[in-house]
Amino acid sequence: MIACGGTGGHLFPGIAVAQEAGRRGWETMLLISEKQIDALAVQGHAELRFEKVPAVAMPKLLSLKMVKFLWRVWQTKRHCRKLLLDFKADAVLGMGGFTSLPPVWAGWSLGLRTFVHESNAVPGKANRLTARFCSGVLLGLEACVKFFPAGRTTVTGTPLRTALLEKPERAAALAFFGLDPDKQTVLVMGGSQGARGVNRAVVEALPRLADAGVQVLHITGPGEFETLQQAYAASPVQAAVVPFCQNMGLAYAAADVAVSRSGASSLTELSAFGLPVILVPYPTAADDHQRRNADVFTSAGAALAVEESALGGGRLGDLLTSLLADAAERSRLATAMHRLAPANAAARVCDAVAGI
Repeated sequence: MIACGGTGGHLFPGIAVAQEAGRRGWETMLLISEKQIDALAVQGHAELRFEKVPAVAMPKLLSLKMVKFLWRVWQTKRHCRKLLLDFKADAVLGMGGFTSLPPVWAGWSLGLRTFVHESNAVPGKANRLTARFCSGVLLGLEACVKFFPAGRTTVTGTPLRTALLEKPERAAALAFFGLDPDKQTVLVMGGSQGARGVNRAVVEALPRLADAGVQVLHITGPGEFETLQQAYAASPVQAAVVPFCQNMGLAYAAADVAVSRSGASSLTELSAFGLPVILVPYPTAADDHQRRNADVFTSAGAALAVEESALGGGRLGDLLTSLLADAAERSRLATAMHRLAPANAAARVCDAVAGI
């Protein structure tokens, strides 16, 4: 059983593990939340079995909502225990967040092998708690080892879906999105659910991008699609604007540079494609993990990073056009990004679960 719902950063690596498990002849059940992003992300994966469980988000410790939170965790744990028994599971893998806690806890109570995967450079509160019920802790980044007891961790990297293991041709990718093969392309992505601050900064950058003859492939997130669509319609910038992208391999292949939040799953995918990127860490991310993730990549010379608060007044447009004009810098960033790409991460996760 793989608990992976709530965000694309948990769900997509979970799907990657399930795909590798399927190649090994294992049966898998993936637990997802009832969020819209989960429903979108599972489309096109009819070969996998998904089950919905109630989402569990932890409030502040001193909040009156804590009583309701603990009751829901307990109820969800009981529900997951029944699912595990019916499925005859041998192991439980949580891909992060509080969605992972009840099923891992349930698996531990049944004496199953239990694991949690932490993709970020610093673990969140949920994974620190979940790790107490785990046979092992699997990590996406070496920087996270120091946060867990010695001997409990295995650095596997963050798994990539099968669809992202091969790079499409740039011309085919641009044609898929209806973009001009003779123009440089900026990919804008704020994570699976979008990013209002990034979206706003890009809108302010449109005049500068128009002057430079740059086109944009913008993944807005479902909540901001109509607003961004109107902004591009009022701009001379050629663009493909989509609320969600099922074909991220084509999106990466179409782009010359990217603007992205610094979630671990997005960074893994960007590194696999060696795509130069300007990172904009989410300023209020739990445990400041997005800045810590960005630090791993900027310290390796693999990415540029800028605070969201510094992007006002079209500043993002200046950064993008400067990078697009510097082929040597883009090449340097691409090479450094490739070096950070994990190798066979899904296989390493499955090996750890199997005790290999």
